[in-house]
Amino acid sequence: MFTGLVSDVGEIVEVRERAAGLARLMIACRYPRASIAEGASIACAGVCLTAVETGEMGGRTWFAADAAAETLKITTVGTWQKGRPINLERSLRIGDELGGHLVAGHVDGIATVTARLQLTEMTRLELQAPQALARYIAPKGSVALDGVSLTVNEVAGDAFSVLIIPHTLKVTTLGALDVGAVVNLEVDLMARYAARLAETR
Repeated sequence: MFTGLVSDVGEIVEVRERAAGLARLMIACRYPRASIAEGASIACAGVCLTAVETGEMGGRTWFAADAAAETLKITTVGTWQKGRPINLERSLRIGDELGGHLVAGHVDGIATVTARLQLTEMTRLELQAPQALARYIAPKGSVALDGVSLTVNEVAGDAFSVLIIPHTLKVTTLGALDVGAVVNLEVDLMARYAARLAETR
């Protein structure tokens, strides 16, 4: 589990196809190498990946993770190339502050940025979600975009908007988003379970 609060912006340093439908990613980060145990879960742009190897290169820590066919299919991972910055978050520990919302790292689909507006003290992003996920997105509810916990501002059909403060734009990759950009979208866990309960009643 994660909270959607990014703790580092890493960099893709290598993408290697290991077999059909399986990619090995090498990701540089600022985490101490000793703190990344083999098998540790790390959210990479909102996608929960398992660290299978670690090392050091050029004064930086790196970890390797494998992305399977399903991950490559429903997330942006399949488009990642060397040099791409990605939001990183270590898994939640019991007793940690829950500053965002509960995020599983199980991306539901891809949302597309349709507008970006600069307001006085915030930036407003308007996005279009896959139609099948739209019912899980509600005003004042939560979503995770590329692993960043955000509060939904407005909803209209399969379109929704979020307001982002300057600090978040500075310490995550969201500051570089523009119209046409795609992001990993995870809807709120509570909304998903509530909808499922309603279906089975």
